[in-house]
Amino acid sequence: MAKTTPASSSRFPPQIPFIIGNEACERFSFYGMRNILMVFLMDYLLRNVNPDAAMREAMAKSHFHLFMSGVYFFPLFGGYLADRFLGKYRVIFWLSLLYCVGQFCLALFVENIYGFYTGLLLISLGSGGIKPCVSAMVGDQFTAENKHLVKKVFAIFYWSINLGSFFASLFIPLALKNLGPAVAFGIPGVLMLIATVIYWAGRHHYVMVPPTGRNPHSFFRVVFSALGNQSQRTPGGGWLSAARARHPEEAIEGVRAVFRINLLLMPTIPFFWMLFDQKASTWVVQAKAMDPHVGSFTFQPSQMQFINPALVMILIPVLAAVVYPAFQRMGWELTPLRRMPLGLVIGALSYVIAGYYQVLIEGHTVLNISWQILPYIVLTVAEILVSTTGLEFAYTQAPREMKSVVQSLWLLNSTLANVAVAIAAALNIFKGSAQFFFYAGLAALAGIGMALMARRYTVRDYYQEAAPPIPVGERAAPDLSPKGA
Repeated sequence: MAKTTPASSSRFPPQIPFIIGNEACERFSFYGMRNILMVFLMDYLLRNVNPDAAMREAMAKSHFHLFMSGVYFFPLFGGYLADRFLGKYRVIFWLSLLYCVGQFCLALFVENIYGFYTGLLLISLGSGGIKPCVSAMVGDQFTAENKHLVKKVFAIFYWSINLGSFFASLFIPLALKNLGPAVAFGIPGVLMLIATVIYWAGRHHYVMVPPTGRNPHSFFRVVFSALGNQSQRTPGGGWLSAARARHPEEAIEGVRAVFRINLLLMPTIPFFWMLFDQKASTWVVQAKAMDPHVGSFTFQPSQMQFINPALVMILIPVLAAVVYPAFQRMGWELTPLRRMPLGLVIGALSYVIAGYYQVLIEGHTVLNISWQILPYIVLTVAEILVSTTGLEFAYTQAPREMKSVVQSLWLLNSTLANVAVAIAAALNIFKGSAQFFFYAGLAALAGIGMALMARRYTVRDYYQEAAPPIPVGERAAPDLSPKGA
């Protein structure tokens, strides 16, 4: 049953370690599996399906990004079920069990394409379904009496995400090479099972906010009502004014805010995720063509992904404490509407650098794998400018009633990006260095377009009293306003 937290406590509620432990293990599980997936598809599973190396690479990349699109599509269902019908605890627990089954399917069916892809489907459903619920579950555990601890707990939550990713990126590629794919996928399966057990063990301590049931003034109800009653629209009130006969003005204004935000974000932000998610596919393929020896250590191509979470943990405090204040003192504040276009352009620069490397490789120059550190640094700076800024921006620009909708649409940007990359890879239009410059050009144009559109955007913040901050490092954070305060 639901518990309450002690008043004015200077200690974390007893349930917090269960949630943090669950998150650290789950993130290790996910990134451990994901970071070796591209290499496994190319070098193991699809070897007999398509003996041509170039075609196999394109097929593996397409399948990888289709899987990632599912990971960022299914949160729409998980969040909806949790908010409206089942509550967060049940959705997280039952989908975690499904997630475990999916992970163990990968380990059991390393030579069976149908069994392996069934596992990927279950993982996308499980991982995606719990994604919008876990961070919100953290916020639910706090009330007005201990809200001063929220920043600290989300900082720990964020570090657990990146620590899980960091260690998974370092060790699971080694397991794939030295112990084989069954063990390499089995370890993330065991970690996911541990994550589920940890979460279940805290069941008697959690504050469980009940689901709200159906919302008569939800986003889609307002939209459909407006479309079906255009004869009742108010002169000069726009097409949404037709919904006033059935819905309050606050709900209509919320829908307007959703459209206003996404007319800025959806034509531009997907181009960043096209870049970012290819560090686990296109950049891994490039690393395979590089000299893996750095001193006495031999890096696996998938291991280079450890650089991103390590840099995130270092660069976010540097940007927040040094870079942003420095620009402010110079009289040019890096507002969210400046950071995001800048991030898109910087992301494009990372692909120009990586593309130049690819040109050298195609000219038979042997590059050391350590050269990838530079584009990883540039891409991570872009991630902080785009992802963390955009997530907070989308959250603050939406009224309370529409924050979950906006966060869901933010996730849809990742889905659209991965579907686009999957289609481009399947068609195999751009090869080698051309694909790097192609995506760099798209991101640069998106950054310029966003900068121009941002000049006409009117910022309107909707803050909530004592709202917990949005965790950094994940693409989705639902409405984190403290419940029961």
